[in-house]
Amino acid sequence: MATEVKVTLKKSPIGRKAYFAKVLKGLGLNRLHQTVTLQDTPEIRGMIRKVNHMVTVED
Repeated sequence: MATEVKVTLKKSPIGRKAYFAKVLKGLGLNRLHQTVTLQDTPEIRGMIRKVNHMVTVED
């Protein structure tokens, strides 16, 4: 069974570069305090690493 990771958006992308908003959209995060469950893959981990200052991660 594949492992999953929970990602919660804690800070808004407003006022930041558009790149961060695109990464958050790719993760499926649209609103503050929204939590999504994603497969734990290297691609997802890389996206999380790019916006780690805006999200919290639970294994």
